[in-house]
Amino acid sequence: MSHSQTVALVESLDYEGRGVAHVEGKTIFIDGALPYEKVIYRAYRKKPTYENADVISVLKESFVRTKPRCPHFGVCGGCSMQHVEFSAQVAIKQRVLEDNLAHLGKVKAERILPPIAGPAWGYRHRARMSARYVEKKGGVLVGFHEKRSSFIADMHECHILPPHISRLIDPLRAMIERLSIKQRMPQVEIAVGAKVSVLVFRNMDDISEDDLKVFAEFVDTHTHIHHPLQIWLQPKGPDTCYPIYPENAPKLSYEIADFDVEMPYYPTEFTQVNPEINNVMVARALKLLDPQPGERIADMFCGIGNFTLPIARSGATVHGMEGSQALVKRAIENATHNGLEDSVSYEMANLFDVTEESFAALGHFDKMLIDPPRDGAMALVKAITDETAPARIVYVSCNPATLARDANVLVNTKGYTLKAGGIINMFPHTAHVESVAWFEKTGPCMSRAETEAIEAAEAAARAAAKEAKKAREAAAAKAKADEEAERIAQKAARRQHYLENQPYYDARNKKAEGNADAAAPDSQAEPKE
Repeated sequence: MSHSQTVALVESLDYEGRGVAHVEGKTIFIDGALPYEKVIYRAYRKKPTYENADVISVLKESFVRTKPRCPHFGVCGGCSMQHVEFSAQVAIKQRVLEDNLAHLGKVKAERILPPIAGPAWGYRHRARMSARYVEKKGGVLVGFHEKRSSFIADMHECHILPPHISRLIDPLRAMIERLSIKQRMPQVEIAVGAKVSVLVFRNMDDISEDDLKVFAEFVDTHTHIHHPLQIWLQPKGPDTCYPIYPENAPKLSYEIADFDVEMPYYPTEFTQVNPEINNVMVARALKLLDPQPGERIADMFCGIGNFTLPIARSGATVHGMEGSQALVKRAIENATHNGLEDSVSYEMANLFDVTEESFAALGHFDKMLIDPPRDGAMALVKAITDETAPARIVYVSCNPATLARDANVLVNTKGYTLKAGGIINMFPHTAHVESVAWFEKTGPCMSRAETEAIEAAEAAARAAAKEAKKAREAAAAKAKADEEAERIAQKAARRQHYLENQPYYDARNKKAEGNADAAAPDSQAEPKE
């Protein structure tokens, strides 16, 4: 074992799926390690209080460790948990949610919902793969980035993509190799719909007539009656994409079967990557929301209407809000496509800037569904007052930390009770945790003055903790500096003592050498009989 390799006993997993150990007072985050394993690790990043590391070998394996299915696992950065048995992945994510609610949110759900988990493989119907001509690799690479790297993994298959897309990786490499702009084609975005699969190529330069023939040949060769292909180009931003071959194809769409909803979308627009889990997630969220005819319900961060339209099927009136005008436009079109335009309304708004006054101006909502991005919905939940509070809130989250933070506000300052919560395994084999939580209004809100006092106290506590940390680090640095100074002083003292007494030490050394010579056997002596 080299000096940079160390043995550790792994205690737990963090929210990114890394093993957590403690060695000599430092927290070590170890990629590829599992709880209760004994591993040899090598650090690739060292900080004063923690290190990031890779597993070099496993001395004692966890019972949940399994052989990764993908030969590129460990190099490709697309997955981080293929070495964990599938049911254990779900249990780990459930624990991440519960820990975040308890430690960050200071809340606890009255009921933990059964996890939503679906297919382990072939689930990812949306993906963005990089493409790059690399002469040293012998041609074009198409795939995800390597772990902790800007390099593209040398991939030939991907088991989280649908099989018919995974089989296209090598043909895509060969096809891009033939293009006149092979060095100006950095990205392939994949969108697999119910009736067509679209490949969007980000072209930095215009394509030639010969390039168009290459694209057409690729589609004609690899399209299938059950998996028709269509190629689009994207010369600039996401809104510039357009189809090139075939120009006429089925519309890209997905279905929410339980609510008889079909959702057309453009390949660069945001949709859930796992359509099977999305169906179950929508059904779970609406069961918790329990929309009733005549109710007025808000769908915040509504996107293209993934929850809005199923809610409208209940007979409730729904008002969707979203920060992107393009998504609002698509949501309006989808409402008309499904014959629900009279039951829904949409509005573009920056929901990160909501105030009590702007929220009140929207009118009263009986219930509210929130599906924010990773940053959460802090401004929105803080804007709730007793006069505007919906009786029920269902919160769909893609980040357990911001869900916990917002749950803290809802429960501890806005008078809500966290009735239930659970995870949604939208992204198997990754550490990504989706979840859903149900809040019910059961008490009064704190006043603005009370919440401001709490926030001021929390800010002061954070500042004090920060100063205390600085003081500890300064004390540790001083102790280390004092120790080093003492070591240097002792070395200098020994050197000075030697110089002052050099005649004595020279004489002692000379005497020792003479004694050694006298004790050495005479090489010229006759050997004994």
